[in-house]
Amino acid sequence: MRTLTVDAADLAYGDAAPVLRGVAVQARPGELLAVTGTSGAGKSTLLSAMAGLLTPRSGAVSVDGVPLAGRDHAMGLGVVLVPQDNGLASILTAAENVAVAVLATGGSPADARRYSAETLDAVGLSAQTDQLVDELSGGQQQRTAIARGLALRGGVLLADEVTSELDAANRQKVLELLRAEAQRGAVVVLATHDPEAAASCDRELHLADGAASWVRG
Repeated sequence: MRTLTVDAADLAYGDAAPVLRGVAVQARPGELLAVTGTSGAGKSTLLSAMAGLLTPRSGAVSVDGVPLAGRDHAMGLGVVLVPQDNGLASILTAAENVAVAVLATGGSPADARRYSAETLDAVGLSAQTDQLVDELSGGQQQRTAIARGLALRGGVLLADEVTSELDAANRQKVLELLRAEAQRGAVVVLATHDPEAAASCDRELHLADGAASWVRG
């Protein structure tokens, strides 16, 4: 089981002023951690750093005490990111998007087929497996991206606004799937502006004015 630690990190893009200063948080296996804040507060920035996409200007982000050295390194340590823009390939079907990700991370063709079918069924898309991403609604695309993240079975799952386009029933289904990931021992971090989704998590880290503070911690 993994532990994800952000230690006194200043997070910035290029030479711009830091978006966040002095962020310190440890995300533990078996729990759901919500990262909340208004649009532009830095939720995606923090998850980008946790995913190895953004190197802190100062401080560090580490998994099990190993500082992240880029996205490939983070993926090798089992850090899975479901990005806000879903990151799906529009020329592939829902099933192919999931399968390609499994193959790219070392899974066998049999694993790819099985995990694709299982996770798309779990998010309620078993009837859309062979549809191109461009043919799916925004909510269906979001659920496909979630299925892809679940299929990778990482030790750390970072989910950025993954319920924003979902109706109440599908939002609840996704939150239950994230809870199941935590129960199998994964670290799960959910960035959200949805108070109800945040309330379903075990702890809540709120971002405002460039700083992070615990609402529930």
